Amino acid sequence: MHGPDPNARYPFPGAAHTVFIKNVITGPNIEAGDYSYFHDFEEADRFQEKCVRYHFDFIGDRLIIGKFCAIASGVQFIMNGANHAMDGVSTYPFSIFQNGWEKGFDPASFSKAIRGDTIVGNDVWIGNGATILPGIRIGHGAIIGAKSVVATDVPDYAVVGGNPAKQIRSRFAPDEVKRLLELAWWDWPADKITRALPALRGGGIDALEEIAAREP
Repeated sequence: MHGPDPNARYPFPGAAHTVFIKNVITGPNIEAGDYSYFHDFEEADRFQEKCVRYHFDFIGDRLIIGKFCAIASGVQFIMNGANHAMDGVSTYPFSIFQNGWEKGFDPASFSKAIRGDTIVGNDVWIGNGATILPGIRIGHGAIIGAKSVVATDVPDYAVVGGNPAKQIRSRFAPDEVKRLLELAWWDWPADKITRALPALRGGGIDALEEIAAREP
C-alpha cells in the first residue's frame, strides 16, 4: 500500500467532509494536483462553488493548485472577475446593467485590472477562512495563516498571516529552501514517497537527498 487513491473523491471512505480537489472540480480553468484536499464541515464536494469566486470563463484566468496541498474550510480564491475598472471617477460597473449604460464603455479599461492566473504551489497549507486575491502566486511549501488576506505573492516555504498577510518567518534557511526545491519530492512516485515518509515527517532534508541519490 502506498497511500490513498488520488483518484478517489473522498480519501476517507464514507466521510464526505474531505475531498481530493481534482476529483470534484468541473471548471475548464481550474486545475489541482494529486492528493491536494479540501476539508469542510458541509458539502466539501462543492469546493468550486464555495471557494472560487468571480471566476468567469470569458476572462480566461486560471486557478492552478499543486500537489499535496491542504485547504481548510472557508478559504476563498477571489478571481479577476471581481475587479472593477479604476480609470474613471467612479468604480461602479455601470455597463453591466445595460439599458443604455453600456454605451461608450471601453473594455480595455477593465482589462487593465486583470492580474493573471492564481497559482498555488505544491505542499501548501491554507488555513481556515483565508482569502487569496487575484493573480497571486503562493510558493511551494508555504503556510497561509487562518483568516489571512493574501494580496501579494508568497515566497517558497514562507509562513504568512494577517490582513494584509505579511511574512512571519521562513520555514527553512535559504540554502535549505534551495535544496528542497531541487528535490521536488511531490513529483516522486507514490512508492518512493512512502519510503521517504520518515524524512518528510521529521524535516530530514539530508535523508531526502540520500533517497533521491539512491533512487533516481
